[in-house]
Amino acid sequence: MKLKKNMRLFAIAGALLLLFILFTAAVANVDVQPIGPNASSVGFASANGHFRDLIGNNDGWYKFTEVLGVLSILVMLMFAAIGVIQLVTRKALKKVDSEILALGVFYAIVVFFYLLFNAVAVNYRPILVDGQLEASYPSSHSMLAVCVMLSAILPLKKRLPAKVMPAVKAVCIAVAALTVLGRLLSGVHWFTDIVGGVLLSCALTALYYALAEQFHLALRP
Repeated sequence: MKLKKNMRLFAIAGALLLLFILFTAAVANVDVQPIGPNASSVGFASANGHFRDLIGNNDGWYKFTEVLGVLSILVMLMFAAIGVIQLVTRKALKKVDSEILALGVFYAIVVFFYLLFNAVAVNYRPILVDGQLEASYPSSHSMLAVCVMLSAILPLKKRLPAKVMPAVKAVCIAVAALTVLGRLLSGVHWFTDIVGGVLLSCALTALYYALAEQFHLALRP
């Protein structure tokens, strides 16, 4: 039963990743027009331009999402520290808790995509950053928040009392959702940046839950 559920999670992750790839290809090729700063080209220009004109810029939402971004990084560091402590004290990689081990692999994958899309610009931001164009697709803040906060639910569930988990789960989901909403309303991303960030992060989060179960099955006595 667990194996079938795990295969479904891998299938969901694969389907979402494929959808992200197809969407990214569309963003790079459909309705590309020079509507960005310094006449930079933007895919789905008509829809993105209309949404930008509708939303504008909101510095309050921008600063709020920056704070939430720091929170996501702190959560990553907390679980990284737990993993390092377990590795040092237990003196064997296979003795590290399976969900923490999977989290390490997952974080490495998230960082890979983060660096990849910072280096390879699909779209540039609708605003200049320190007078320069900056890659904006997919929304890295949205991706990081969704990946980190939704993946945190499993290791927290194994470490916290069951009675507090509904509140903890709600907080994790709220932080992820508010980050996505805030990046959308702040005006520092095109609408398609947010969609791409959510698609990729959902694919990666499904992959984490599949990996965690796979590691548990492989490492259990």
